[in-house]
Amino acid sequence: MGTHVIKMPDIGEGIAQVELVEWFVKVGDMVSEDQVVADVMTDKATVDIPSPVAGRVLALGGQPGEVMAVGSELIRIEVEGAGNLRESAQAGPAAQPAAAEPAVAAVKAAPQARVEVAVVAAPPIKAAPAHRSAPVAREANERPLASPAVRKRAWDSGIELRFVIGSGPAGRVLHDDLDAYLARDTETSVAPASGYAKRNDEQKIPVIGLRRKIAQRMQDAKRRAAHFSYVEEVDVTALEELRTQLNQKWGDSRGKLTLLPFLLRAMVVALRDFPQINVRYDDEAQVITRFGAAHIGVAAQSEGGLMVPVVRHAETLNLWGAANEIARLANAVRTGKATREELTGSTITLTSLGALGGIVSTPVVNLPEVAIIGVNRIVERPVVVKGQIVIRKMMNLSSSFDHRVVDGMDAAQFIQAMRGLLEQPATLFVE
Repeated sequence: MGTHVIKMPDIGEGIAQVELVEWFVKVGDMVSEDQVVADVMTDKATVDIPSPVAGRVLALGGQPGEVMAVGSELIRIEVEGAGNLRESAQAGPAAQPAAAEPAVAAVKAAPQARVEVAVVAAPPIKAAPAHRSAPVAREANERPLASPAVRKRAWDSGIELRFVIGSGPAGRVLHDDLDAYLARDTETSVAPASGYAKRNDEQKIPVIGLRRKIAQRMQDAKRRAAHFSYVEEVDVTALEELRTQLNQKWGDSRGKLTLLPFLLRAMVVALRDFPQINVRYDDEAQVITRFGAAHIGVAAQSEGGLMVPVVRHAETLNLWGAANEIARLANAVRTGKATREELTGSTITLTSLGALGGIVSTPVVNLPEVAIIGVNRIVERPVVVKGQIVIRKMMNLSSSFDHRVVDGMDAAQFIQAMRGLLEQPATLFVE
């Protein structure tokens, strides 16, 4: 018997460190060739690490949430034959044995041995969970195996996962296990005397994986960029009438149009006169790069957090082309199949909370971009038009800019240009 060492792979793009997100094996487990043993994350993408050999796990080289150097020892596997331990030993120190460590897990990303969007888990396994007579607590330092969707549901339901018995492989907690736990709680718990009953429960949630990356990027953006926001109201009555007409005529054959394709078109047209907005700023090299292409990031919510897939060359797309690309990218985010290329390279970002858009927002610039366009919800309200009070559909654009690169006047004029295009939608298509 020999020992095969798997090192932290070189993900590419000059990345020297990656975060270990989740283990799918523990010491003593048997693994097969090509079986995924761990997930690691770089920026907003996750890579599944498969085993090139079959054998028994001897040691794990890190814990979820730990940042590891490329080339460091990830896992040791006992294999038939000589293995590759001698080569690994020359390259660096051996991993510490982890026989006493319990199985650990953190935020799960999409499967497959390729780069994918973090956080969206595979559908739950529809297996009948084992009978549960009482909750069983795990060790204090042991985190149960569970997908992000299960973790989020447990969080929302106020369930501490270590008390839930998992019926999945290696004790993984499934949605059915949560159902059984909630049903048991409903049967056995006593309702508080009133809605004012005192509570002292607490939860400690490790900030790792995608949530850590989001936190780091947001903090970095606020620390480095000189943010300022500009809000303008837009009368979208005519635009909504046009959208309704187009959907009635071509919705069945070409697909329904939302507001987003019109907003992308307005951004593309307005950027022609304001190229200083469509830039990326390398503040370390002190270089501004202007782009002729409009690579528009469209913020999309996933179960694990905010992702920004990129509509590339939006300047080449008509309304339905933009709508189809937005829908494709949103689906890729939800299903965890968006690639690194689909999540990088944007030159300006559009963010919208749809019906939850509120009245005003102050979005954070997506560095190294210098502008983000925020869209608030559409509301009907009385406005004065030519001396008459009429009911119009109004919407605010709440946008933020990096004042190091964008002057206040340029930002205001750019948003005013978008406003003019949206209020007179025919001008979106006049060349």
